Amino acid sequence: MTSQSIPPLPPQQTLPTMYDLPSENPEEPGLPDDFHFLQPLLLFLTFLPVNWNPELVYSAADLNLYYDVRHPLRYKRPDWFGVVGVPKLYAGTDLRLSYVTWQEGVNPFVVVELLSPGTEAEDLGETNSQVGQPPTKWEVYEQILRVPYYVVFSRYTNELQGFHLVGGHYEPMPINEERLLMPELGLSLRLWQGSFRNIERWWLRWCTLDGELIPIPEEEVLAARQEVEQAKRRAEQLAERLRQLGVNPDELDSR
Repeated sequence: MTSQSIPPLPPQQTLPTMYDLPSENPEEPGLPDDFHFLQPLLLFLTFLPVNWNPELVYSAADLNLYYDVRHPLRYKRPDWFGVVGVPKLYAGTDLRLSYVTWQEGVNPFVVVELLSPGTEAEDLGETNSQVGQPPTKWEVYEQILRVPYYVVFSRYTNELQGFHLVGGHYEPMPINEERLLMPELGLSLRLWQGSFRNIERWWLRWCTLDGELIPIPEEEVLAARQEVEQAKRRAEQLAERLRQLGVNPDELDSR
């Protein structure tokens, strides 16, 4: 047993680091399905808070989230969570193997859980932890980490629910014009029916407070191509108009 120093050392020096803690629970049933891969990916690609330096915005999917310095091996694994105020790389140098809140110094700002039949009751706060057992997800997010925004989405009913931390407990969020508003981020969450990775369905997606979709890279490339094509068409129309006026556009001085 390691003796206690006087004064006590800070937790970063005395407790196991994120590289020492386990990354998987062999007793955890099931593995993520296709939807649990694609939906968090879409959230990851569109989580661009306008009020924050993009270098200090981090999000992750299916990553161990260690939440209690007194019980350093306890963790939850959100389907997706976003943090503001921490660098993309741990300590600015390395990809994370997990997210250890007492080492990072910043708790998640928003957590999204995708409802599954086996976890729905816990995700919606309808179950309580048992004596001597770790707390439920709801209890961790609400009472320990105090995550400001907690969102649940059902792929089966396309139902979106949001909860905002008010006075130490979660209150249901109103859905304004089909969006969950998060003004601190300059963002909102909405349901969007469209094609992502060639899969057409309803998706949960980040947008501006006004409801404008945050584009993914493929959409930005497509938009750029469309702008180029429109510019070409305008140039061709102008050249044709000049020819109708008796002017050869090829002979014009381009300077």
